Amino acid sequence: MSISFSVHRHGQSSQETRETTTTGFDLFGDDRGVVAMRVNSEVLDLQRELHDGDVVEPVAIDSAEGLAILRHSSAHVAAQALQSLRADAKLGIGPPITDGFYYDFQTEPVTPDDLKEVQKAMVRIIKERQRFVRRVVTDEQARAELADEPFKLELIGLKGNSSDDDGSSVEVGAGELTIYDNVRRNGEVAWKDLCRGPHVPHTGYLQAVALTRSSAAYWRGDQANASLQRVYGTAWATKEDLQAHQHRLEEAAKRDHRKLGAELDLFSFPEELGPGLPVFHPNGGVIKREMEDYVRQAHLDHGFLYVGTPHLSKEGLFHTSGHLPYYGDSMFPALDDDGQPYRLKAMNCPMHNLIYQSRQRSYRELPLRFFEFGTVYRNEKSGVVHGLTRVRALTQDDSHSYCTPEQAPDEVRHLLGFVLELLQDFGLNEFYLELSTRDEDGKKKDKFIGTDQQWADATALLQQIADEFGAQHGIAVVPDPGGAAFYGPKISVQAKDAIGRTWQMSTVQYDFSQPQGFGLTYTAPDGSHQQPVMIHSAKFGSIERFIGVLVEHYAGAFPAWLSPVQVAGIPVAGEFDDYLYEVADRLKRAGVRVEVDDSDDRFPKKIRNAQKQKSPFMVIAGGEDRDAGAVSFRYRDGSQRNGIPVDQAVAEIADWVASRRNDSPTAASFDA
Repeated sequence: MSISFSVHRHGQSSQETRETTTTGFDLFGDDRGVVAMRVNSEVLDLQRELHDGDVVEPVAIDSAEGLAILRHSSAHVAAQALQSLRADAKLGIGPPITDGFYYDFQTEPVTPDDLKEVQKAMVRIIKERQRFVRRVVTDEQARAELADEPFKLELIGLKGNSSDDDGSSVEVGAGELTIYDNVRRNGEVAWKDLCRGPHVPHTGYLQAVALTRSSAAYWRGDQANASLQRVYGTAWATKEDLQAHQHRLEEAAKRDHRKLGAELDLFSFPEELGPGLPVFHPNGGVIKREMEDYVRQAHLDHGFLYVGTPHLSKEGLFHTSGHLPYYGDSMFPALDDDGQPYRLKAMNCPMHNLIYQSRQRSYRELPLRFFEFGTVYRNEKSGVVHGLTRVRALTQDDSHSYCTPEQAPDEVRHLLGFVLELLQDFGLNEFYLELSTRDEDGKKKDKFIGTDQQWADATALLQQIADEFGAQHGIAVVPDPGGAAFYGPKISVQAKDAIGRTWQMSTVQYDFSQPQGFGLTYTAPDGSHQQPVMIHSAKFGSIERFIGVLVEHYAGAFPAWLSPVQVAGIPVAGEFDDYLYEVADRLKRAGVRVEVDDSDDRFPKKIRNAQKQKSPFMVIAGGEDRDAGAVSFRYRDGSQRNGIPVDQAVAEIADWVASRRNDSPTAASFDA
């Protein structure tokens, strides 16, 4: 009996008819760039059979789905390799993750030397071109075959209740159970694992795989469960892609804001304070102040009114706002004041609502925009805090717009324009928009407040605005289902840094819940009392996180207007100190931050010190400079200019700083 199916390749469709049983491998097996197939919208192994009427298209190895399959297959090979070296190791879960994969084991600690041995074993398995063969099994068959794997037995019992959060969804779902055998060319089963798949046809497809590190972990991410060892790796479509990724990691390590923060004396994390509680040193304080001054004025220019609120409140306020029922796990425990519980605030919006509520508002006041630098406190677990990018105390440039429903679309557009303007002013120029919506499949629906209609209306509004704004500015819009705040959908601006990494920066969030909870109203033109729409926005997000991102984006070499020390004064010898101090005084009067190195270090070392501190301008003075009333320049790129009159030098530096340019000055910048 013949079968006919439609094949989609490169945007074109063709109808094919076969007289015998046909698999995806028959269609695409000659192309190593194809690792799986999409059949009637479901991604399947190439070994699966096709049926009459199927619509088939290849899944490319370098696509998002293809890379996930490649990485999941690599996780299986890593597990097989480790068990070949440690037969008593028990298997946990091995899902694909961003840029790679991991696999959890119950075993002795895995050292860097152990990783090298596992990597060697993986190479042997890959060279054997072992086939990934899928088998459907009953629960009883799976339990019998995996009787020595206690964690797999637990997952079998979870069938239908697996979770994306802990990675178990890669093993079991709501339907049938499957085991994948790794089969050698002689038909021998080398290894097996409970898995939903799909996988690449055979291990020979895995040509760009590397193990990266190991760490401690807990079974299914719960500290109450067994302690495990987690082996991480990365896998890519080509060796060139792998090398590029490894280069990015090396560059990221050089740019690590924690390392540069210490080297540049910007901030620290004293143990006496506790995890996630940074202090800013004078150099870091300069950057923080410049950012605060900038964004305070920017908000005023955009029609916001500056307000201030306390750091803690009676607990009941956060019940009214909905945060304690829906966000309580991220708040610090209550403080007791003679039986009255207080909470450190984790957000500023409830207190802004009280300011709005302090008197009756008219439609003529709307949109009414409040803004403050509000330090909030999040009870992040100590194991997840990370430098400035994930802290427990963070200062938000937090703002809330109260407007009529009719004004809401223009207010969202206004806020997105404000955000783009701000990010570009700080040198971030590549973006995409992420639209975070409610989880609609029911699994996490109880984490969101409000009616279906409220969510549908708010989501449709943000989708329309995001699409329009994206088209206008040439910015992609990416869906983020399930990522909304509990009170409404949001648009977040994702920005790329200098080495291509993406950071979530600013957010614009639609809130139909809190105005109702607080009973906020405005007097409409007809005299009736109507409920406003509340729109949350944070332009930096948090100042701490934004500083961490900027440190890594610029590798510590900040634009001159943000640099803690804009000019390093370097005398060729001690006899020129006084002359350079006179120049420094003139620069300071022009509003320039300058330090003169009058240490006993030799001149070459002073140059090296200034380079390490990444000062954008190095002003040098020797005998010829002093006699001519001039200075010489050295820039970050090593270029130099000599004999520049002091008046001209001061004007050039002051003008460059005032221009707020984000590139570094060079000798060529001042060529006529």
